[in-house]
Amino acid sequence: MPMSSLPAAILSHMTAVNNVPPPPLHSIPNLKKSKRINYGQLNALCHIRGQHSRSISNTLSPHNTFMKQYPKVFLHQKTRLPKLFKQEEQRELSEGKEESQHQQPDDSHNVAVYVERAHGGHNLYRPKRATENFEEFLAILKKLPIHRTPYEHKTVWKFLKTIPNLTSQLNDKHLKTLSKTVFSETWLKGSTVIANDGFYVILKGLARPQTNVYKNLIEGSDSPVSFIPQNFHSFILSEKFKNSTLAEMYLPSYDSMLSKWSTFGTLEVIPQIELGTQMFSVVTEDDCEILKIPAKGYAKIKEEKIKIENMQKLKLIHMCPYYEEWPTLSIYELIALLKWKKFPPGHVIVESGNIISFVGYINSGCCNIYRSIIGFVKLQSNKVKRSQKLVYMGQLKEKESFGEISVLLQVPFTCTIITEKEVEMAIIEDKDLFVA
Repeated sequence: MPMSSLPAAILSHMTAVNNVPPPPLHSIPNLKKSKRINYGQLNALCHIRGQHSRSISNTLSPHNTFMKQYPKVFLHQKTRLPKLFKQEEQRELSEGKEESQHQQPDDSHNVAVYVERAHGGHNLYRPKRATENFEEFLAILKKLPIHRTPYEHKTVWKFLKTIPNLTSQLNDKHLKTLSKTVFSETWLKGSTVIANDGFYVILKGLARPQTNVYKNLIEGSDSPVSFIPQNFHSFILSEKFKNSTLAEMYLPSYDSMLSKWSTFGTLEVIPQIELGTQMFSVVTEDDCEILKIPAKGYAKIKEEKIKIENMQKLKLIHMCPYYEEWPTLSIYELIALLKWKKFPPGHVIVESGNIISFVGYINSGCCNIYRSIIGFVKLQSNKVKRSQKLVYMGQLKEKESFGEISVLLQVPFTCTIITEKEVEMAIIEDKDLFVA
């Protein structure tokens, strides 16, 4: 009986499959042992007796043993600290002596220091030496102020704050403004530096002061007033000295030299009294590098300060109740007479029955108003005693004024005013008001 086509095809396929040889055998790949596993502990862990028992009581002890030994299967790498290398840079003997006098900063807990040294580099956190800072300072001063970066302006400001003759008379805000106007000048040996137009600081070299006389002639002056500064190096002309009738300044002898960081000159703009007058002058004994602070720059600071104060005074008076409708020109006449003054807490500004000596405009703080009242107190012996007490009536707050009627009409105050906390106010003294 003939076979159908489908069974014949299946039979031929099975015959062909039986004739195909089996595939060649391949070896099993070797397993790499992990460096983080202790195989000895793993083998001991797998052969703990009793862990395959079905009884709970029999498996409890092997289970505890298994849990205790299980962490030992894993190896933990030991942390190694980086080696400490000696600083490769050799210091000069002269610099080494100077730096040994100063205490080195403790960087034993600064990880960044050890990381930097472990990679073979120098310590990037080493503070700059004084010589490096000074050379950077000189390079900045050679630039025009307009070409300096904010970082360079800040560097100049930091150096100015290290000069005692400036910090003793100027605050940080003024020094910061002046730092944007200073520059450096180079003077050859034997040059005469006339310092009538600014304040000078010697950065390099030596200079010898010259003897000069400063005279401020005022009509009606009969006798001269002598002024002998204790230290010419730190002399800055003050307003009091400028306004004196006649002042003479005797400078040190030829043996006294001006060295590094010595100062001379003035921050005040001095009018030229006589042609060729040299009130502040020195002669350079070496090639000198001298920092100059122009007096005109300080004059601009004073003008800006006066403008700000005048605007503050104008705003203060305008906000007081009785001056809201005053014209600005009239208030400006009062501004010229105003002076700032502070009073501590508990200060008695004026007592009842007295005429106050000034008109006050409170800028900050407050004052309590008390009325003096006479009363009678009954004693235990059925007697009556007369006593005087201060009764609280109200308060004078910020942007309020007082004293106008008492000063202008010369009438006594009917109450007592005592500061509750520190009070800052602008005052006009009665003598200035009557002169005006």
